Amino acid sequence: MRLIKPSKKYGQSWKSALREFEAEKRHGFWNVQKKPDDLDEYMKLTEDHARGKNLPDHWVQASTFWLIDGNEFVGHINVRHELNEKLKLVGGHIGYAIRPTARNKGYGSKILEMVLEKVKKMPLKKVLLTCDDSNIASRKIIEKNGGKLQDLVEVDGEKVRRYWIETE
Repeated sequence: MRLIKPSKKYGQSWKSALREFEAEKRHGFWNVQKKPDDLDEYMKLTEDHARGKNLPDHWVQASTFWLIDGNEFVGHINVRHELNEKLKLVGGHIGYAIRPTARNKGYGSKILEMVLEKVKKMPLKKVLLTCDDSNIASRKIIEKNGGKLQDLVEVDGEKVRRYWIETE
């Protein structure tokens, strides 16, 4: 398994994962403003966002990585370099998604573990992660990777758990 920047080499697998997410009515998986139909466009946007360029209003600089197992795209993870007011409440520094056909196989824990190694090279001493209170799988992944629960907040009528992970 490896964590890479988005790559054309795995484009077909990535597109297949997009169809899986769409089938379960998940939106926002792609971490760009609109659903990416074109891999080249998506890669350009993620490169720009990693440099802090061409960011939509209220977005922050962020790096995107793909988890690859063998020759398959398994999931993606996004590291936000800073927090704005919205991200402090929900979203945090790190967001990730594992394609539906790869869930419950340990990939969620692995992708977070691997990105935390990359975060150690960034000037972030700790990172905030959030998840819906009802998302038991995500709670377990965050806690397995050292997440310490800060609090439980209500956002738009939903309970959200906020965790911190030390990166030093």
